Amino acid sequence: MTTQTMLRILWVIMMMLGPLNTARADVIILYAAGSLKTVLSEILTEYRQQHDIAINSQFGPSGMLREAIETGEHVDIFISANIAHPQTLAAQGWGETVTLLTRNQLCALAQPDIELSSHNFLETLLDKKIRLGTSTPNYDPSGDYAWEMFHKAEQIHPGSFKLLSNKAQQLTGGPDSPQAPENQNQYAWVMQQNNADVFLTYCTNAVLAQQELPELQIIQLPDNLAVGAKYGLIMRRGAPAATKKLAMYMLSPEGQSILHRHGFATD
Repeated sequence: MTTQTMLRILWVIMMMLGPLNTARADVIILYAAGSLKTVLSEILTEYRQQHDIAINSQFGPSGMLREAIETGEHVDIFISANIAHPQTLAAQGWGETVTLLTRNQLCALAQPDIELSSHNFLETLLDKKIRLGTSTPNYDPSGDYAWEMFHKAEQIHPGSFKLLSNKAQQLTGGPDSPQAPENQNQYAWVMQQNNADVFLTYCTNAVLAQQELPELQIIQLPDNLAVGAKYGLIMRRGAPAATKKLAMYMLSPEGQSILHRHGFATD
C-alpha cells in the first residue's frame, strides 16, 4: 500500500468520524471537471447500481464551476482538475478537507500532416507557421497547465514563453468558447474544424479525441516539458452522509480501478 493510498484512507476515516448531516439526501449534486465526464459517468452508474441514491452531475471547466459555487449554486461535492480551485473554496469556508482523487498528464493532439514528436516538440511549437491551441487559463486548468509548460520552455529556450503565450489560441474552456455539437468530443471537433495544428490537452482527452478521429496524433511531452495535473475533491460543509459515502467509493480500489482503466494515474 502506497503512502498516498494510506493518506486517502485516513482522509475517508476522518471525514466519516466527523460531524454528519444524518438527513437522507434525496439527491447528491456533483460538479466536476469536464475531463472527468466519461470516467465519472461510469463510476456514478456503478455506484447507483449498488445504492438507492439519485446523483445529478454537471461537468465543465473547473474555474467556471468554482465561480458558480461561489455565487450560490447548491453543490454537495466538487472535483476540480487542479487543487487550487477546491483550496480556494476551503479557504472561504465552503468545505473543509481537499483530497487528491487522481492525476493526469498534459499531451499534444496534432493534425495528421504535422511532423511532431517528443524529440522536436519545442522546436515545432515555436515554428511561426504552427497554429497552437489551448484551453482558457484561469477558467480551465488545462489552459493553466499549458502556460506552466510555456514557463518550462522559457528555461530551455529564452523567449519561448512570450512567443508561445502570444500565439496560443484559447479555443476551449472559456465562458464564450464555442461548444462542440452534442455527442461529439470537444477536442476532436476543434481539430476537425482545423482550428489548430497542435492542441495541448490532457492525455485522457487526447485519447477520447483520437477514438473519434483516428487520424489525429497523440504526442507525449518530453520529460523537460512534462506537466502533471492533480485532481482535487472537496465536499460542502454539512453535506449529507450519502455524499461522503460517494466520495469514499471514488477513493476506493473499485473507483480507482475505473479511473486507471480510463488512463488516469492512481497511486
